[in-house]
Amino acid sequence: MNVAERQKPPAGELFLDHVAHFVPDLGAAAELLESLGFTPTPESAHRAQGAPAGTSNRCLMFEQGYVEILAPTMDTPNAKRVRAHMARYDGVHLACFGTPDARFEHGRLAAQGFEPEPLVDLQRSVDGGETVRFSVVYVPPGRMPEGRVQYVQQLTPEAIWQDRFVKHANGVTGLASVYVVADDPAEAAARWSRFSGLLPRRAGDLVCLQAARGRVLIGKIFFENTPRAPALAGYGLTCRDPGAFLGRCRGAGLEVDGHVVSLPPALGGCWVVGEP
Repeated sequence: MNVAERQKPPAGELFLDHVAHFVPDLGAAAELLESLGFTPTPESAHRAQGAPAGTSNRCLMFEQGYVEILAPTMDTPNAKRVRAHMARYDGVHLACFGTPDARFEHGRLAAQGFEPEPLVDLQRSVDGGETVRFSVVYVPPGRMPEGRVQYVQQLTPEAIWQDRFVKHANGVTGLASVYVVADDPAEAAARWSRFSGLLPRRAGDLVCLQAARGRVLIGKIFFENTPRAPALAGYGLTCRDPGAFLGRCRGAGLEVDGHVVSLPPALGGCWVVGEP
């Protein structure tokens, strides 16, 4: 099975599909990432139900999952929602679970009281002319206040998980986790459990929800610059040589404390590299 096919969860399983930074300048964010040895995809504009969605992105595609860098570009409802998140803090504002059946998740979330919005079919064209298609399940902001927490069913993973974008000079291979900041971790964990169908368990001072691939870690504070709850503080990355990548980050002038890399405002948030 190739890398693209491995992004589709088997029936009955759930993946941490991707997280997203919301940024004001895609070019500045991509320049920083390229300096750190990543290969971002070219810029691509979203379309929803056949019309411009008002956002564009560039992505870091991995062997497991990906990271999206997303910027508002128009004055659409979708772009306004992105700007509202950005007004709170610089950094990570989206966490998305990958599902083999978006319609099933939509019905399950409705039964759990999350009041999901109508299922949205999104698409965007990528370099080379191929069209990426995916179905997304959104819930109203107040239902998951930590960020834009959603589901996606990847319909054309082969269009974006291309070999030329999956290979990074820095050896980063995957998305491992997302860090969720909550004043009441037990309450947040119970809610994320209902949302995801994953069972929470204690992991030291944190609460962990383990998916078939990737995990959610919930706590009051993680890093020195953790945003005020409710929020998404950052995410974990797997890497072939964590020490070498952390050294590259130090060499670029980023603040590195153990496994944690604090990111400048062009991206915001934190990376945890080779999670302990």
